Parts: sequence; structure tokens; C-alpha cells
Amino acid sequence: MSKQILRSGTSIGANIAEAVYGSSRKDFAAKLQIAQKEAAETMYWLELLNSCDYIPNNLYESLCSDCRELLSILCATIKSIETTA
Repeated sequence: MSKQILRSGTSIGANIAEAVYGSSRKDFAAKLQIAQKEAAETMYWLELLNSCDYIPNNLYESLCSDCRELLSILCATIKSIETTA
């Protein structure tokens, strides 16, 4: 599980970084959508780690809060790109 959350969690930033150099608005949005999916997967792994008592509740709450904030930013950015296209 730790390798999965490491992979999905670091993939969020990697896809955002890649989006910055997208070849078009559509490519930019597509990379952000991948980052959004990785953030959703990371939330899943956090929930699983918490339900199995691998991480303490306070750490889980903090990480989930950060992840939800990232998801909100990604959703709003994608929506903005799609409505101005």
C-alpha cells in the first residue's frame, strides 16, 4: 500500500508540472484531469490506510484535507478551462 500511495501521490505533482508545458489548452486540461484522477486515487489509499489503522487519525485528517483542497483546485481549474474554450 505504501508504494501505491507514493506512486499516486507523487504523480499528482508530476502531471501538474507536465501540464504547464502542454502543447495546447486541451493538452493542459488533459494533464490536469490525470492529476485529478491521481488525487482521487490517493484519497482512496489514505482511507484504506486509516481504516486499517496504519496511520493515526490526525495524520489522516490532515492529509485528506490537503488532498481535498488539491482536488477542489484541480476541479475549478479544469472547469474554467473547459468553459473558456
